[in-house]
Amino acid sequence: MKIVIAPDSFKDSLSAQGVADAIALGLTEVWPEAQLIKCPMADGGEGTVESILAACEGQLRRTTVHGPLGVAVDAAWGWLPQSHTAIIEMAEASGLQLVALGKRDACTSSTFGTGELIRAALDAGAQRVILAIGGSATNDGGAGAMQALGVKLLDAQEQTLAPGGLALAQLAHIDLSEIDPRLTEVRFDIAADVNNPLCGPHGASAIFGPQKGASPEQVQQLDAALGHFARLCAQALGKDVKDEPGSGAAGGLGFAAKAFLNAQFKAGVEVVAELVGLAEAVKGADLVITGEGRFDAQTLRGKTPFGVARIARGQGVPVIVIAGTLGEGYQDLYEHGIDAAFALASGPMTLEQACAEAPRLLRERASDIARVWRMATRQA
Repeated sequence: MKIVIAPDSFKDSLSAQGVADAIALGLTEVWPEAQLIKCPMADGGEGTVESILAACEGQLRRTTVHGPLGVAVDAAWGWLPQSHTAIIEMAEASGLQLVALGKRDACTSSTFGTGELIRAALDAGAQRVILAIGGSATNDGGAGAMQALGVKLLDAQEQTLAPGGLALAQLAHIDLSEIDPRLTEVRFDIAADVNNPLCGPHGASAIFGPQKGASPEQVQQLDAALGHFARLCAQALGKDVKDEPGSGAAGGLGFAAKAFLNAQFKAGVEVVAELVGLAEAVKGADLVITGEGRFDAQTLRGKTPFGVARIARGQGVPVIVIAGTLGEGYQDLYEHGIDAAFALASGPMTLEQACAEAPRLLRERASDIARVWRMATRQA
């Protein structure tokens, strides 16, 4: 019996590695002889660096950068020395978790620190940069990151713009004369789980601005400012990418990465699956178990269980999901390679209890699944 365990992290509870370890313990109780292959996964959001480094034996590095509101933060990033690949989670430098709830400000928060992490990767000799852009606190169209890499954004008086998306309304001139020349020698891949355009009713400001502190009026102002930024970028760069899928990811960092860095947009789970060798691990498997904190219709947008199921389905391997909760529309995934889904809780409990007891609950659900599977295989 060969079982591949490929879950995402359970937010506020366990890392992907922790989830995989707990599931493995439960399976071992029933199948001590089973071959268990753990492939911790991520989809471009929190935990992407950790999952890749765990599978690829990479190095964890740290760089002090400017946080989303300008306060210094110690940001972690990954380095794969054999391939000269840097894995950067923009949330480490510009993430929502770095800003207290009452201080979130979509108008002034900046991705400058993310640009500093890219610069650190260039200094390390990176030939490829994987930019995971989930969980941002920013709505500046990636302007801050580009400023950190040498792009000058100037107002009508030739003064440098203030940080944040709202200031882009005052942009008059983009000066590329001092952009880091090493950028043209590096392959950039965007790993994300959203495909929104930069502007409009489905754009960065409208969809994600409110959770970053933007009022309805500020959402309109930010959307207009990003549109203005995009028009001047198109003039300076000779291409317009604002309407491309993914340009609205991370408050528009996806737009800047596409426009200035020629980055290729990929579903985050596909990038992680490639690096951890998931397709190879699934070959010859009898079962794949994946999971995430909340499994619902949104999983179809490219989250980890959906990506894992696509790979397993291509090889005819059944997939079972263990999730913290099963939300509305989760049954839709049964048409996309998921064979069964189970929630952690066996009875009434609070979210806090479920998070605290996640290791035990995961072990128990995995053991239950193994018992049912063993019974089914004996009867077959």
